[in-house]
Amino acid sequence: MKLYIDTSDREKIIVGLDGRRFTSTAKEDKSQKLLPLIVDVLQKEGKDFKDIKEIKVDVGPGSYTGLRVGVSVANALGWILGIPVNGKNVAKGEISEIKYGD
Repeated sequence: MKLYIDTSDREKIIVGLDGRRFTSTAKEDKSQKLLPLIVDVLQKEGKDFKDIKEIKVDVGPGSYTGLRVGVSVANALGWILGIPVNGKNVAKGEISEIKYGD
């Protein structure tokens, strides 16, 4: 299963599992809402972190803080789970570049 994370928008967070997308408004405290949203979506879909085989995270352009939050959570999960993030092996130090501007 592929986990999709999009925190590029200032007012919402999008989390996806394979082709399904789940949106949450997050005008404030976005950094504190992403991981609980992922947990909630996994539970509602009857899935667990161990079911995730890869992560796709939106790297921008978008909100500076939002992008950093999304990429940081994706990289942390990728490292902990030993799975690729945007096709890169985080455990080997490969990272996704954030695109802050257009």
